[in-house]
Parts: sequence; structure tokens; C-alpha cells
Amino acid sequence: MTNEPPKAPPLYPKSHLLAASGIAALLSLALLVFPSSEVEAKKTTLNLELESPVEQLKEESKAAPLVQADAEQSSPFAQIEEADSATEKAEQEKPAAAPVAEAAKQPGHREVTVARGDTLSTLFAKVGLPASAVHEVLASNKQAKQFSQLKHGQVLQFELDKDGQLTNLHSKVSNLETIRLTKNAKGYTFNREISKPVVRTAYAHGVIKSSLSASAQRAGLSHSMTMDMARVLGYDIDFAQDIRPGDEFDVVYEQKVMDGKVVGTGNILSARFTNRGKTYTAVRYTNKQGNTSYYTADGNSLRKAFIRTPVDFARISSRFSAGRKHPILNKIRAHKGVDYAAPRGTPIKAAGDGRIELAGRRGGYGNTVIIQHGNRYKTLYGHMQGFAKGIKTGGSVKQGQIIGYIGTTGLSTGPHLHYEFQVNGVHVDPLSQKVPMSDPIAKAERQRFLQQSQPLIARMDQEKATMLAANKR
Repeated sequence: MTNEPPKAPPLYPKSHLLAASGIAALLSLALLVFPSSEVEAKKTTLNLELESPVEQLKEESKAAPLVQADAEQSSPFAQIEEADSATEKAEQEKPAAAPVAEAAKQPGHREVTVARGDTLSTLFAKVGLPASAVHEVLASNKQAKQFSQLKHGQVLQFELDKDGQLTNLHSKVSNLETIRLTKNAKGYTFNREISKPVVRTAYAHGVIKSSLSASAQRAGLSHSMTMDMARVLGYDIDFAQDIRPGDEFDVVYEQKVMDGKVVGTGNILSARFTNRGKTYTAVRYTNKQGNTSYYTADGNSLRKAFIRTPVDFARISSRFSAGRKHPILNKIRAHKGVDYAAPRGTPIKAAGDGRIELAGRRGGYGNTVIIQHGNRYKTLYGHMQGFAKGIKTGGSVKQGQIIGYIGTTGLSTGPHLHYEFQVNGVHVDPLSQKVPMSDPIAKAERQRFLQQSQPLIARMDQEKATMLAANKR
């Protein structure tokens, strides 16, 4: 009998020891055969397998019922398969030598970006083309001259043949327009490619703090869209003198999109402007005859016989008065109109449809346009710098048409428009004169109008409510 302590039972069953030895051997072999990154991937697989995914799924099923999609995502095997699939897909989609092959196919491709001071001649020289090539291009087609109307940052793309001669020239002149010249046996062929954008609707809201233009810009409206809004609502709101801090506006308009990017805007579909506590609404509607105009929400026409101000966003420098001291003549003299001060060259619009009674010089008024509107009304526009194209005595004009530009001709101390309004030959104050309304929506079209206008009004209400709710959070 010995004093040796009894033998301890083995910590692991022999089957477990054999399995562990096998796994160790496999790992050693893997270190010799595979790169380290692949070993790590296999390690992950192995570890997940040893965690008994069946037991894991059983535990998860006890915690919450599984939807099929969730079960697939939570399964370790599914994760491994997705990883392997992604790796395989990435390998298949590797560009490899594709860019090199593509470059080899186009050895004559050149691109130049227009910098300040560049001309078509300097750009041709940058790609190794002589001055004679510029002359040949410009002389080949009348429209080819558009290539010489360069913009800073514009990219011109040249394709040259093996002898270095130009075979193709194209450039994107806007987000929607590309121009191209292609050489053929007779010279060059000019082509214009116009891309058609996707048109969607957009919403903007703003509150006036200092000026309409600044507030509209903060709301995301372009200058042209702001001008359109002022034109649409200009029959009721005098944007030269009526705008006050606290006034607000809502606009639903068309937005042009190409490849997910906004490339332009279209028409204003609906607009609402609260001015001095009073709200004006406009909705765009095209009738069955194809005529488009703007109406109030209940179908009354916004288009009146005359617009309130013939100059956008101008400052009133002198009002209608029976006894004003003339700044040049230095004596009391009736001021029979309203003066709008604005920068020289600012466009002047016809207040209404009519026939041009005079387009020329008129004493102290300098360059003047007088328009007869029907039998009762007449408007006068004085001190113009010059007349717009096509404006001449005896011609006709449409409401809102540009007839001339702000100047300081005649008896004038600075650039401004002198505007007069006559009713039956009597001068009246154009700022207080009530103007006649145009016809409302025809009864036969009223239902169709409401079907189009009501969703637009509802859109403005909903967007504004959503925005105000978000601001309160």
C-alpha cells in the first residue's frame, strides 16, 4: 500500500481533447496556407460555429417572435454568407485595368476649363491646335460662334485624330444644354442637345425682416422667382411701399431636377402673401382654351386693368401733389404724378394694355412714353434713359411689357421714373386710384378650377403647419 494521492479525474473527455487537437492542427495549417486577413475571416466563421447558432436562435425565439427577414439578419450563418457574397461581388466588380484600357481607346481626348481671360484661341492653343483651326471652326457654321461665348468654369472637350486634327468639340453650356461640333467631309456639323428635366413641386416660406429680396433668398427662392411672385401679386400689393417687417409669404412652385440636382425653376403654382395683416392668395390656372392666368382662391381674376407700380422694388421719391416746389425750377408747381427712384437702367413696365401715343422727347419729361388704354385711361412715363426694343409711336403694348429704362433725361436731378395716370383727361393719384377688375373664372370651368386650386391651397396650409410645429420642438 502506497501513500500516493489518488489520480484526479480528467478535466475533459477524450473526445473533446481529440476535437481540440484537430482544430489546432487545422489552424496551424491555415496559417501556412492563407494570408492573415483570410485567417481572421475563417476565425470568425469558426467562432460563430462553436457558439451553437441553433441554441442562439432558440434563446432569441424565446425573447421575441421572429419575422422571416429578421431571422435571416440575426442568423450568424446569414451574416457570414452576406460577407462572403459581398467579398465575391467586390472581386467581380473590381475595375482592374478598365480605366487604362479606356484611356487607350481615347488617346486624342483633351479637356480644358475656361479661366478668366481665356478666349477660344487660347483654349485651342492649350490642346495644341493652331489659330487656323479656330477660324475653321467659327466659319463652318453660324451657330458654331456659340463656342466663343465662354463662361468662367465652363469645360470644353476636344477629340483629336492620330494627326492631331480636331474631329469633335463639345461643351456643356448649362445643366440642361450641351453644344457639339462634329467634323465631316464638308466641314463641321453643329448639334444642340437639350436634356429634359424632371419637374416636381417645391414649397417655400418666408417672413420679412428687412427686405423681400433678402427674406426670399433665405427661404431658398431665386431672384427671378421673387420677381415672379411680385409680378403675380403686384395687382394688389405695392411692393415699392407696402412691404413691412412681419409680412410673410408661402409659395408652391415648379422645380426642375436632373440626376437628383436642382437645375432650375418653373412656374409659380400658388402663392400667398400676408401684407399688413391682410392675406392675398394667387393660384395659377390654365383654362380649356389654353389661356393661363392667376386667380384668387375663390376664382376671381388677379389680373386687373393696371398694375400698381411700373417699376419693381423702386423707392417713391416724390408723391402726387397739387403744390410741390420743383427741385430745378425752384417754384411751386403741381406734381401730377409719382416719382420712383431706382438705379439707372432699371426696366420700366407698361401699367396696362394699350396703344403707344408717343415714344420720344417731350419737353421737361425728356424721353417719354405715353400709352392710351381704351377710351378713359392714359399713362405717362418720363425721364427715361432709353426705349425698349420695338417701342415706337403707334405701336401696341401688353401689360407688364418692358417699354424703357430708368434714366435722368429732361428736367431731372437724378435717375428716376416720373409716372402719371389720367382718367378722362384728368390727372389722378395712381397710388390711390381704384382700378377695374378682369373677369372671374367662367361658370363652366369653376368646378375644374376648384379641383386644381384646392389641393394647392391645402399644400401651403399643410407645409406651413408642419414647419411651425417643427420650430416649436
